[in-house]
Amino acid sequence: MSITRRTLLTTAAGAAVAASASTSTTASAAPFDVSDQASVSRTLRQAADYAVGKLRAVAPGVTAFPVGTKFEKWTYSQNGDWVGGFWPGQLWLAWLHSGDEQFKTLALASAEKLAPRQNDTGTHDLGFLFYPSWVTAWRLTGDAKWRDGAVQAAASLIKRYNAAGRFIRAWGSLTDPNNAGRVIMDTMMNLDLLAFATEQTGDPKYLDIAVAHAKTAQRTFPRPDGSTPHVFDFDPVTGAPIGPNTVQGYSPASCWSRGQAWGIYGFTTIHRRTGDPEFLATARRLADFALAKLTPDHVPVWDYLAPQAPNDIKDASAGVIMACGLLDLAELTRRPQYRDSALRILTAVSQTCLTTKSTRAEASVARCTRNRPAEDGVEVSLPYADYYLLEGILRVLDRAKVDRAIDLSSV
Repeated sequence: MSITRRTLLTTAAGAAVAASASTSTTASAAPFDVSDQASVSRTLRQAADYAVGKLRAVAPGVTAFPVGTKFEKWTYSQNGDWVGGFWPGQLWLAWLHSGDEQFKTLALASAEKLAPRQNDTGTHDLGFLFYPSWVTAWRLTGDAKWRDGAVQAAASLIKRYNAAGRFIRAWGSLTDPNNAGRVIMDTMMNLDLLAFATEQTGDPKYLDIAVAHAKTAQRTFPRPDGSTPHVFDFDPVTGAPIGPNTVQGYSPASCWSRGQAWGIYGFTTIHRRTGDPEFLATARRLADFALAKLTPDHVPVWDYLAPQAPNDIKDASAGVIMACGLLDLAELTRRPQYRDSALRILTAVSQTCLTTKSTRAEASVARCTRNRPAEDGVEVSLPYADYYLLEGILRVLDRAKVDRAIDLSSV
């Protein structure tokens, strides 16, 4: 992207949004006290109840997959795009939280609509699509069809593996030379589908590929300070590294906050599946960088190293994703400061980012930013923010329920 284009990001409407974000940060500068566990639990339970209530009102009329909001109303994809798994996923979590059978019925119907995607070899996002929907469906119902479909999705995903570079290609069909050597941090979150496939089939090839990809990402993405780029490019023929890049971050040298959150959660999860201490160490490096960059309002800016940071527009989705990873880190490292940070983030989002004052909002979490450089979805609502808010809160209030859904065990 040109310098002129970059400059436009901070002018006109963008400057107005940045100014309001700066005001919000200042106004919310008082630290969130997490020592009062009763108060924190009450705040988080109210937020979860609000999210479930919103789903109860909206979900019966939803027949496709929400991808983001415009003027506070969901827009939809018929095939799920890359986010289709989060809608049935949050319905499953709502069922676990409330016991309302309507949510189970809706979750199953929504997940069923993803069936054609299990054979999709044109995307790396099959973990996002099938783990919170089909893997969770199998874990909660015991119906083998959901397990078998998730394993088939894993078989489709490993076709994107580049053996020369030891990475899973992010974008483009298998026959498309464009983006053939492009790897993105987001893929770390798709690896758990491969771990699941190895667990279910006994075939090590799925987890072997997940580990190989994770080691490549571990070697190439983190900078000495623990920040990461969104993208790293490789020569698709030789597998030789070319260098960092970005699509959704400010620049190849910046640190897109949601990508950093994917890395924290993803590296922690691959450690849980393998026991490799280096993956846990990488997750900690990424977490320590992100936590040092949080403003007192505990809602991440969209890019920690963009020129306007920290007084820039927000991405609450990065916060709730990171909070889930931090809760894992706290357990695995026995460092309570990670849990305290997760509680501050979840409390902050619950108190300052929910749509409680809107009469027309169809989502629960506002102040999310999808793709700032493309001016696409700037401070809107996104389905993964709603999903990870519920996941994070339920991890705190009733970890056993989330474990039933997504498997929080470690080897």
